[in-house]
Amino acid sequence: MAAATVAAVGAARLVVDPQPRTFAQTPPPDVVTSGPTAPAALLQPPPPSARIPLPGGGALTKIPGDGDLLALTVDDGVNSEVVRAYTQFAKDTGIRLTFFVNGVYDSWTENLETLRPLVDSGQIQLGNHTWSHPDLTTLPKGQIAEQLKRNDDFLKKTYGIGAKPYWRPPYAKRNASVDAVAADFGYTVPVLWSGSLSDSTLITEDYILQMADQYFTPQSIVIGHLNHLPVTHVYPQLVDIIRSRNLRSVTLNDVFLKTP
Repeated sequence: MAAATVAAVGAARLVVDPQPRTFAQTPPPDVVTSGPTAPAALLQPPPPSARIPLPGGGALTKIPGDGDLLALTVDDGVNSEVVRAYTQFAKDTGIRLTFFVNGVYDSWTENLETLRPLVDSGQIQLGNHTWSHPDLTTLPKGQIAEQLKRNDDFLKKTYGIGAKPYWRPPYAKRNASVDAVAADFGYTVPVLWSGSLSDSTLITEDYILQMADQYFTPQSIVIGHLNHLPVTHVYPQLVDIIRSRNLRSVTLNDVFLKTP
């Protein structure tokens, strides 16, 4: 993708911030994980024997049934430092995450060395969020297919793993035609959400925590974004909410049986 295209895509996704900003620094590992005062570990995901079939019948918005599971799914990757900080957050705390990737952003190659081991272990799952985050409902079928295929090829080449069947339509925009094209490529499960950190634009840390307090509930799929600095400052509080509610953080692969 040409640099001008990347810049245009990024500009479409970002809100202008009138104040100078610096990006998040990766927290030192011993902040959370070492020493006698380190907090209790997060609960482990359910065993593989507890995985269930995909429900089918449309978009996935919640984890089916009753339980103690929380799927935190994080999108885009506009800011490489935020991707790095989220990856370090996972390493430090053991939280399990699903990243919905736009391969157009350099963050996914710049953080490969740190992120790849967590992808290989299954702690972080990668999903297809299209190559460059267009509204798919405005595109002809050929361009819809190219958006999904190019991103799928990028994930396989870069991380050695495909994302099927999970994909997330940008802006949650989809219709029968879009779903049909996605399904032809094996992307049969559009993943939406039941709660949001509301951080696709630049918001305050306090507001992110309000959203987490509201939506970190059992069996929820919550959306966040790998784009802006504030969320990187509230990771300890996010973990505190998860721990205080005895929730288990999970990837989608932790919950559902793999499709053939």
